[in-house]
Amino acid sequence: MMQDSSSSGPGSGSAFVTLDKVSLVYQQAETSTLAVEDLSLGIKKGEFVAVVGPSGCGKSTLMKLVTGLMPTTKGAITIDGKVVTGPTPGVGMAFQNSTLLPWRSTIDNVMLPLEIVKPHKHQLRRERDRYVARAMNLLRTVSLHEFADKFPWQLSGGMQQRANVCRAIIHDPSLLMLDEPFGALDAFTREELWGVMQKLWMERQFTAILITHDLREAVFLADRVFVMSKRPGRIVYEREVDIPRPRTLDTTFEPYFGQIVHELRERIVEVKHS
Repeated sequence: MMQDSSSSGPGSGSAFVTLDKVSLVYQQAETSTLAVEDLSLGIKKGEFVAVVGPSGCGKSTLMKLVTGLMPTTKGAITIDGKVVTGPTPGVGMAFQNSTLLPWRSTIDNVMLPLEIVKPHKHQLRRERDRYVARAMNLLRTVSLHEFADKFPWQLSGGMQQRANVCRAIIHDPSLLMLDEPFGALDAFTREELWGVMQKLWMERQFTAILITHDLREAVFLADRVFVMSKRPGRIVYEREVDIPRPRTLDTTFEPYFGQIVHELRERIVEVKHS
């Protein structure tokens, strides 16, 4: 199903994340840059969405705005009915580089948010065994339990990203932000991790926003894909991915999957040359 951006805007009554006519101006010395303008969308609780678009369109800026790392210049962002006015507590985040701490083992890296995020940080010392068991179960889900005591330099890039994703969801965030999490990996590892991510999402049903340049990745993982215009970025197109789950690598070779990827690519080409 193809839709324009108006169908997902702030009027969506069941939205868990809402951006309502958001604009952001980057101010540097005597120059200013309008990064995003009139950016509106709504995301339902438990939905997995992807945001794609030409380079420099403001995809990563959207992530910083939603997580409260940057304030809006105009407009408002709400998460679960609360206006975002600063860094959003409890949000899980995973980036292109794993950012694992080299002096900590895999399991200690995964457990790091539990030392920081309420209420876990107050319970960790007296309930450590329970939390270690939780971390091990999560590592088992992504086939990393045998590497729990290894350090980052002893893991492959794909293993590091598995640990990175586990760390992002260990504290059961209601919202997971993914900024090109598999972009630095080889094609085979990247495709393997699509399945890992899908499995984790289907089991835990967190709300997820994926920023990616990979249209196949977007279609494989998302319920809906949003296309952003070139700068200043705004949502110009929305595509529902009505492909049954669980999706497999075989799914990516089906004609309908390819049709959706092609539609998105065409729309991005249009906005690049508009």
